[in-house]
Amino acid sequence: MYQSLIPIISNHEVMPGVHLMWLDAPEIAASVRPGQFVMVSCDSGQDRLLRRPLSIHRARPQSLAVLFAAVGAGTDWLSRRPAEEKIDLLGPLGNGFSLQPHARRLLLVAGGMGIAPLAFLAQEALKKDYSVKLLAGARTASHIIPEQLVPEGTDVIRATEDGSTGEAGMVTDLIPRYAESADQVCLCGPLPMLKAVANKYHSYLAGKTVQASLEVRMGCGLGFCYACTIRTGQGLKQVCKDGPVFDFNDVIWEELSS
Repeated sequence: MYQSLIPIISNHEVMPGVHLMWLDAPEIAASVRPGQFVMVSCDSGQDRLLRRPLSIHRARPQSLAVLFAAVGAGTDWLSRRPAEEKIDLLGPLGNGFSLQPHARRLLLVAGGMGIAPLAFLAQEALKKDYSVKLLAGARTASHIIPEQLVPEGTDVIRATEDGSTGEAGMVTDLIPRYAESADQVCLCGPLPMLKAVANKYHSYLAGKTVQASLEVRMGCGLGFCYACTIRTGQGLKQVCKDGPVFDFNDVIWEELSS
C-alpha cells in the first residue's frame, strides 16, 4: 500500500458526468489487481478529511486509470483537476477478483459504474486467454461505456432501461440467456441490481464460481471505522478490508439495505 501525491496524466469526461482520469503511479500499477480500489483526498471544502473510494479501471506498467461519476462535492472537485496537478492517493486497497484456473469462459455483468473494475478484469483475463463476455447495462445510451474504453477482444452485449441502444430492459434480464455457457461469473453494480440477481436469477448461477464487487459507503477504507460492515455466511465482514469482492453465495443479501 502506498500513500503519496500522484500526478494526473489526463482527465476527460467520457460520458455525461463521468470522468476517466489517468494517473502516473508506477508503484501502485505494479501491484494492483482487478477489483481493488484507491482512496483519494478531495479538497472540495466539504468533508476534507474523508477520502473517496474509486475503483481501478485499467492499469499499465507505469500508470493506472480511475473511472468515476461526479455525483457530489468531492468527486465534482476531482473531475475539474487538470493534467499535471497532483492528488493525494492511498492504495491499492481491498481484495479483488480471483480468476479460477479451471475457468476459460468468463461472464461479466456490469450495471452503471460497475463497469469500472470489470473492464480491468476483462483486460487481465484476455491476457490469460480467457474468453470474455460483458453484459453492460445503463439507464440510457449516453451512459453506456464507450467502445474505446472496453478492452479489445471483449464480446460486449449492451442493455438500456429505456431501450435507446442494445437490448431493452435491465442488464440482469440477460443473465438467463448467457450464464449457461460461462464457467465463472463476476458482477458489479448498484446494490439493488445485485439483490435482484440473488432473488430472481440465483438458479442460473448454480454450480458456478460467482463473485460480486459491492458498492457501499466507506469511511476510512482501511477497516478502522467499521462503517462498511456487512453480514456474511462467515460472520461480519468489512467491505473495504475483506472485500469489496466477495463470493456471491456468501453474502446475506436480504440483510443489506439498498
